[in-house]
Amino acid sequence: MPGVTRFEELVVWQKARQLAVEIHQACAAGRAARDFSLVDQLRRAAISVSSNIAEGFERKRPASFAQFLEYARGSCAELRAQLYLASDVGWLPPEEFRKLMHHAEEVGRLLGALHSTQFRRRSPSP
Repeated sequence: MPGVTRFEELVVWQKARQLAVEIHQACAAGRAARDFSLVDQLRRAAISVSSNIAEGFERKRPASFAQFLEYARGSCAELRAQLYLASDVGWLPPEEFRKLMHHAEEVGRLLGALHSTQFRRRSPSP
């Protein structure tokens, strides 16, 4: 990425990191704290988003970065699916669900835009 030398400079990584913190906080409260398997899945998916962004960036090849952005998008989609379940079983209050879902959707959009940029960069011009 032109002008970016560290993954920590990427807005999408910063937002994914904050999302992981918010997920961890939500999982520590109330009934969620007793649902070990769903909490573990939520936390792992949230961690995976920012981790894949960082790993792909550090590989220093646009094709690798684009691939890891796809992994991050997949983890973000997994996280959203799990948020629905957490809401459906009643341990995630509606306002918390909406806040976390909005943040996850924003990260997903940013990942999609960044992936498109990386894909165009590595595709040959017609």
